[in-house]
Amino acid sequence: MSLSRRQFLYSLAGTAALAAWSPLASANDGPFELPPLPYPYDALEPYIDEETMQFHHDKHHAAYIKNLNTAVNKYPELTSQDAESLLRSLNDLPADIRDTVRNNGGGHINHKMFWEIMSPNGEKVPQGKIGVAIAETFGSFEEFKAVFEKSGLSKFGSGWVWLVLDQNQQLQVISTANQDSPILTGMYPIMGNDVWEHAYYLNYRNNRAEYLSQWWNVVNWTEVDRRFSGAIA
Repeated sequence: MSLSRRQFLYSLAGTAALAAWSPLASANDGPFELPPLPYPYDALEPYIDEETMQFHHDKHHAAYIKNLNTAVNKYPELTSQDAESLLRSLNDLPADIRDTVRNNGGGHINHKMFWEIMSPNGEKVPQGKIGVAIAETFGSFEEFKAVFEKSGLSKFGSGWVWLVLDQNQQLQVISTANQDSPILTGMYPIMGNDVWEHAYYLNYRNNRAEYLSQWWNVVNWTEVDRRFSGAIA
């Protein structure tokens, strides 16, 4: 028996997130809140479909917020810290919430960035300082895209592919597993693409390569340049 599109997205949520799928569950019951999408659910079509965006934001991202709030609410002294600070000091956190913060704090900041670096008016090529830096580091934008797509395609299972600024202020393409943020290893995420199946399966099925290739059509290079310029300032 085949799964409907909606059933498939529910199956990708995973058991850890099931509580947040109830209409009665409140993701924002704590210091962290689910940020609104900066555009309508259907704004990125045909490259990312409306149903994927709705479930990805309202269910998956909301689940990370709910789980992160549940963890930090156990320790009121942590509720004043932002997610980035929690991840940077992960080894200092109470052991019973460490994995939850790693997975869900990472899931929150990864997705917040993800929504912001996409736009229905995606620019075809990088502009500003990031455009210059990409050309200097990788040789050309086309060469950078090839490296980025190869890294995303070769990531086994679920994870992310990133353009990061490393500890030496150099650009690198890396991938991370699950919801791990580059912040965990002292790197700053300039941009990243979600290669979990829930990010693309309804449109592309198991063709991750096509998803990675089409994703460039919705990249908001103005925002990527803002992040890069702020990081090197």
